[in-house]
Amino acid sequence: MAVPADIRAVERPVNTIVDDSGRDGPKRYAVRERTSTKYIPGGNPQPRNGKVIGHIIDHQYVPINVPIAEAGPDMLSYGASALVKSVTQDLFHDLLAVFAANEVYTMMAMATLQVIKPKVTLSRMSTHYKRTFVCKDYPGAAMSRNHLGDLLQRLGQDGEKRKSFYQLRLSHTVEDHHIAIDGTLKQDNSSVNDLSAFSYKARTRGRQEVSVLYAYDIELMEPICAEVFPGNSSDPSSYPAFIRDNDIRKGIIVADKGLPPSKIKDELAERPELHFLTPIKRNDVRIADNDMLSFEGVLQGIDAHVVYKKKQIKGGRFLYAYRDTRKASIEEADYLAKAADKKNFNPQKYDKKSSLFGVIVFESDQDLDPRTAYLCYDDRWLLELVFNRYKNDECLDKTNVQGDFSVIGAEFINFISTVATCRIIRKARQAGLLDHMSYGELMDGLCSAWRRVDAPGNPKTSDGYWVHTLQVVFDELEALGLSEADPKPEPKKRGRKPKPQTEPKPKRPRGRPRKDANQSVGPL
Repeated sequence: MAVPADIRAVERPVNTIVDDSGRDGPKRYAVRERTSTKYIPGGNPQPRNGKVIGHIIDHQYVPINVPIAEAGPDMLSYGASALVKSVTQDLFHDLLAVFAANEVYTMMAMATLQVIKPKVTLSRMSTHYKRTFVCKDYPGAAMSRNHLGDLLQRLGQDGEKRKSFYQLRLSHTVEDHHIAIDGTLKQDNSSVNDLSAFSYKARTRGRQEVSVLYAYDIELMEPICAEVFPGNSSDPSSYPAFIRDNDIRKGIIVADKGLPPSKIKDELAERPELHFLTPIKRNDVRIADNDMLSFEGVLQGIDAHVVYKKKQIKGGRFLYAYRDTRKASIEEADYLAKAADKKNFNPQKYDKKSSLFGVIVFESDQDLDPRTAYLCYDDRWLLELVFNRYKNDECLDKTNVQGDFSVIGAEFINFISTVATCRIIRKARQAGLLDHMSYGELMDGLCSAWRRVDAPGNPKTSDGYWVHTLQVVFDELEALGLSEADPKPEPKKRGRKPKPQTEPKPKRPRGRPRKDANQSVGPL
């Protein structure tokens, strides 16, 4: 169909032609490039038309623009993802040493998003991935729901790779660090996996759970390995398997009363650099046989008032006895309150228990300083904070997948998120940010720090690439080392400004000038 003359007369790029599609609409008249010329033997050369570069619309040439969806956003949420990345570089490299690079990118993206957006589901991972700098930190990660589900399945199936990764984590543990082992229960009512079962406590609540055991470095205040067990497994059976499966070979195992050393004697015998510090029951005969309640000193440098006694017993092991006066008064008050409420006070029973209020006795195969042994167990409460962060800050109190392998794979990703959360809290606390805000408030503020995608790699507060970021958020970024602060102006000096230096004027001689003898004094 012939193109009208008024359309052909519209100014357009050189070496182009106008093509009429014959269909009404804004793109009827397409402007094509002239790409080459085809020579025909015995005939005139014929032009070759190329791609469409624009259209004649309303008697104006309109070039084709790249669609917004293909170009991508020009700004993304930066602050929270940058914080997670700043504390997980060693985890990233340890994963690269074990897993394929494309899988590591997806794993790190998943773990980061779980920290940034608690309760995020697999179906929403892709959305948050595309709106944060996570897509720049780990580009090309496959984040569709189906791909993520397949990845969790593969992670759960490949126990050797998970073990290799945990071995790298354990190799970073210093020999004299103390390792606490404890577990937490997570709700899982799945009917298609064998890990979901009724624990002793869960049966009363009418829900099934899985058990997650963690080894926790007390000095670093972060987990070093984890493993999933059935919800109805007991500590004495889970702990030895946990030590063997993860090949924990050094450190001091700080466990609770549910794990006597006899339950892990084989594991300890095979690992000479692995030791234990375990509390024993108050009715253990070794307490009375060794006169452990005759305390011999007061611990120095701790907040509480604690008396102690240390003694080596038969077999080369050591007993450490402590009595916290504050805890003793609380336990005694509780005991008397219950006795008064039930009206069953027994003087003989009271005399027997009164000496044990506030008392805890440990058994160990190590010759430790009494203060060190006490702090090892006293710092164990930090593990409860980890579980609190695990269930509350990260909202990982329930499993969101089905099948045994998927549960195991999901807990592996959760482990990375938990380590990142512990490090973020430690970093924020050192920066003094948690003195006046909560962890959740800090993360919400950092999520509001948006930045242009074409920004330079070393952010500066005054570089002009931030998008609607508040000054209070800049203060948080600077405190965490995520943005370079603006140089502060030099303080103004107080007082009067000094007068400019000038050459001193010659002093005028005092009195009348002396007359020269040869000088004429006028007519006589």
